[in-house]
Amino acid sequence: MSSNSKKLIAVIGSTGQQGGAVVRALKGDGRFRVRALTRTPDTHPDLADEVVEADLARPRTLDAAFAGAHGLFLVTNFWEEGTDELKQATAAIRAASDAGVKHVIWSTLPDVEAISGGKFHVPHFTGKARIDRIVRDTGFANHTFVIAPFYYQNLLGALAPQKQADGSSGWALPIDPTVRCIHMGDIRELGNIVAGAFVHPDEAGNGEYLPLVGDFVSFNEVVDTLNRQGHNFSFHRVPEDGFPVELAETFAYFEAHTYLGGDWSDRIALANKVAGSKPTTFSTWARAAFPVLAAR
Repeated sequence: MSSNSKKLIAVIGSTGQQGGAVVRALKGDGRFRVRALTRTPDTHPDLADEVVEADLARPRTLDAAFAGAHGLFLVTNFWEEGTDELKQATAAIRAASDAGVKHVIWSTLPDVEAISGGKFHVPHFTGKARIDRIVRDTGFANHTFVIAPFYYQNLLGALAPQKQADGSSGWALPIDPTVRCIHMGDIRELGNIVAGAFVHPDEAGNGEYLPLVGDFVSFNEVVDTLNRQGHNFSFHRVPEDGFPVELAETFAYFEAHTYLGGDWSDRIALANKVAGSKPTTFSTWARAAFPVLAAR
């Protein structure tokens, strides 16, 4: 199949962790032409078959970005200062519909307020979940929801081990470390699920939810796994006081309901089937990615 006859997939956030994973997976699959969307196309000229300017905060850039696209991968970044996810996603969904996009894959998260009956308030989860209905109601020929997990990479970044008061290195967090409640995964593998959903819209393009889950663990299991690999990390449970509200509420929700909020085994199985492989376990990822020097 010539490049020009392949269906075109446009990817929002193509220089980020999720979008970047999607671009790599689609390029590796080879069945689609890939249009990487970025605010700075001149600095990433070789990212994909096409590199086009798009900025969710500037909706006028989206018409050209989506023109001629068969599919769209859409993700928003709650943590970026000034982001209004509802406004950005609504503009993108409207532009995709106007451009005649057939298959939209939206990166969402569980509705914490619905799952918890309003007990927990986690805007970076619930804000995404509330966009699902807009995707569903717009009337695309196909639509899919993918769910990113707790990134393994968080343990090397925002939640990297820190020096503790007792002199050890590890974590002090407001969560019961004995409760198995965290659905984790290597975010670089999200692209396999997205690419698989574009390839198999009959199986995964009718509003299915496809979570990436490489492991389901407690924080004690995280620490034990790392320590068996040569680290010497500690974990201390601490009160919620003194933690940012969003983080404290997130961990409280995990402990009460799990990351995904229930038994998603059938959806995880479908995601793995569509991806064509099982995601990497935490132990395997950590052995390759977690620097032992960090424990010394």
